[in-house]
Amino acid sequence: MISLIRDWYTRHFSDPQAMMLAMVLIIAGTLIYLFGNILAPLLVAAVCAYLLEGVVARLERIKVPRALAATLVLVVFVFLCLILIFGLLPLLFQQVTQLFLELPRYLGEGQKQLMLLPEAYPNLFTVDQLNEIVNAVRGEIANFSQAVVSFSVANVVNVFVFAVYFVLVPLVVFFVLKDKAQVMAWIAQFLPRRSDLTNRVWSEVDAKTASYVRGKMIEIVIVWFASYMVFAFFGLNFSLLLSFLVGLSVIIPFVGAFAVTLPIALVGFFQWGLSPTFGYLVLAYAILQILDGNVLVPLLFSEVVNLHPLGIVVAVLFFGGLWGLWGIFFAIPLATLIQALLAAWPSGPLSDHPDEQVENA
Repeated sequence: MISLIRDWYTRHFSDPQAMMLAMVLIIAGTLIYLFGNILAPLLVAAVCAYLLEGVVARLERIKVPRALAATLVLVVFVFLCLILIFGLLPLLFQQVTQLFLELPRYLGEGQKQLMLLPEAYPNLFTVDQLNEIVNAVRGEIANFSQAVVSFSVANVVNVFVFAVYFVLVPLVVFFVLKDKAQVMAWIAQFLPRRSDLTNRVWSEVDAKTASYVRGKMIEIVIVWFASYMVFAFFGLNFSLLLSFLVGLSVIIPFVGAFAVTLPIALVGFFQWGLSPTFGYLVLAYAILQILDGNVLVPLLFSEVVNLHPLGIVVAVLFFGGLWGLWGIFFAIPLATLIQALLAAWPSGPLSDHPDEQVENA
């Protein structure tokens, strides 16, 4: 047993570059795990920098100075963010308020529909069972409403923190975009020198992460806009709010699309019942999800992600459990990092005599 462990260690960790890379990963993972909340603004800035770097690079290629390109791109980006915050967010909050006001009516309509089940299927459902279900749902809605109010009151203090971040994050993004070469050189001085393995893995993951972040943002906008057009065409209540949720759902692969389908189906059912309009809405939404998964995603991420769906689900569960929303968002890039490590990690040849292999190493 000891010889097997020694043989495995020799094959995978006898290379000094492998040890250097392992140390870099352990230190980086530990820092993010311990100081994730403190580093949140830097993570936001990193996402924004990845998102905007492609535009800055294109402007550079047409002879625009990098400082000017970074300034122009950041100004446009901040302007769009302000439109989102002061233009769309109030409308979203308004629809959230309307939805909470409509919940009692929706619950009453749902109770009427449920009470028809004992007449149609007396052997499967009883009135007492359905009353218990309705009371349980009412209790959950009340608890959820109370949690939302408590969350809002508790986070009033964070408004100031948000204002500080809104100033600091654009500054960090600007300097990262403007002085990218200097920033990368400064980071490189803390990394092991002459480590071809680390450089190779970093180059691959950096390129794929940048493409993934830009592609994911484009996917969110396209899916949000397309779903809003579909919902508005049918006249679905809370179209802006529901389409916004559909756009955000693409952050969580597979699970997000399934989770957001339920509120859309419930709102449509309570608005139209089991009518042809409700059926057409479900059909149009299903087509939208099929186009997203089979056309848009391969088009945006064909050269970025080459992972099995099971690997993606495991990555979302694991990294989401470690780092919450950030872990979910970066689950696929982190899984890509692991894939690149497994492909590039040195592995010495197996020997029939482990002791001899150790001596030769």
